[in-house]
Amino acid sequence: MATLISNIKLLVNTRSESCLLRGAALSQLPCLEKAYLIVEGPHIAEYGEMKKLGHQPEAFAFHVDATGKMVLPSWCDSHTHLVFAGSREGEFIDKIKGASYAEIAAKGGGILASAKKIAAISEEALYQQSYKRLQEVIKLGTGAIEIKSGYGLSIDGELKMLRVIKRLKAASAIPVKTTFLGAHAVPSAYNKNRQDYIRLVVEEMLPVIAKEGLADFVDVFCETNFFTPEETAYICDTGKSYGLLPKIHANQLHVSGGVQAGINVNALSVDHLESLDEAAIAALAESNTIGTLLPTAAFFLRMHYPPARDLITAGCAVALASDYNPGSSPSGNMNFVVALSCIQLKLLPEEAINAATINGAFAMGVQDEVGSITAGKKANLILTKEIPSLHYLPYAFGENNIEKVMVSGEWMF
Repeated sequence: MATLISNIKLLVNTRSESCLLRGAALSQLPCLEKAYLIVEGPHIAEYGEMKKLGHQPEAFAFHVDATGKMVLPSWCDSHTHLVFAGSREGEFIDKIKGASYAEIAAKGGGILASAKKIAAISEEALYQQSYKRLQEVIKLGTGAIEIKSGYGLSIDGELKMLRVIKRLKAASAIPVKTTFLGAHAVPSAYNKNRQDYIRLVVEEMLPVIAKEGLADFVDVFCETNFFTPEETAYICDTGKSYGLLPKIHANQLHVSGGVQAGINVNALSVDHLESLDEAAIAALAESNTIGTLLPTAAFFLRMHYPPARDLITAGCAVALASDYNPGSSPSGNMNFVVALSCIQLKLLPEEAINAATINGAFAMGVQDEVGSITAGKKANLILTKEIPSLHYLPYAFGENNIEKVMVSGEWMF
């Protein structure tokens, strides 16, 4: 069954082939004015200028007249912790009263608090909570997503989370990628023998995860008071031996060496990057690793934002993601991520859209499926309401400018 979307005011991010965008290329966003797009089954079949449309609208099973509206590829959210058990608004109040991220963690809050909730919840209840969240972010325009474990911090807890993500992957029409983040924090029981916990991650968790095919990536929180660059390299190298590509939490709170550690293990991406020095930026620019920025985490924690302009000027490949999690970024709204990136990181709207679509797709290895308007890719699309210009999307950050979304050729909302 074919669908025609006609009279599109602006068809955004039209590309004949996918390539990772670095530096100045990030501002190059190809678009077609007064365009059409044809969807056949789950895929984009054809697009072009309206004057070149060789078919009558009545020849299609479904026809949408998009006069005054725009069509974009769906957002590709390459860093989330969407599977979690319950919220942590109590810590939100602690933050308002002045407690820091590190102080909350030291009192047993933060990641460790979420781990306790994971231990207490059933797999079915965790799945139902997480499935609801996934449907909510799809409604907000997310058409591909990466989801991490990391709130289990035990064999049973991590496997519970990963099995839930596997179920979400099977139930979802959008691409879902899975990351094993057993090295998210050291559980309290291992405070005096952290090497035993690292051994548990690499010798007991990873073999089971590999055997059951539960993850695509391995991740480590490489940060002061969490995991060192040397520990990060050891865990990632072991993960690679099981076929898991590394993605690193790097340089969120300190210049931790996480960027260089990620580059050294050929990580697909290093994520956060709020704390960078010139050496880290230069190393990232010379590497094949993507720098994924998570501005809503800095917003929520009232931290300084990643130096996005410095990264782009240096020639780095930059992606944007939501970091959706209950403690430091309790939102999976990629529309706000794009707007905040323009408002606070000073990205141009074109740069932000590219970083949240095609580069986001590269940051989780789904660039051949989604991330641009390209014939043969999945028809995961955003249809906007009538808006005056593309720049209006991040400008009007408090408005819902999405009329509906398409996933694999079907209108979902």
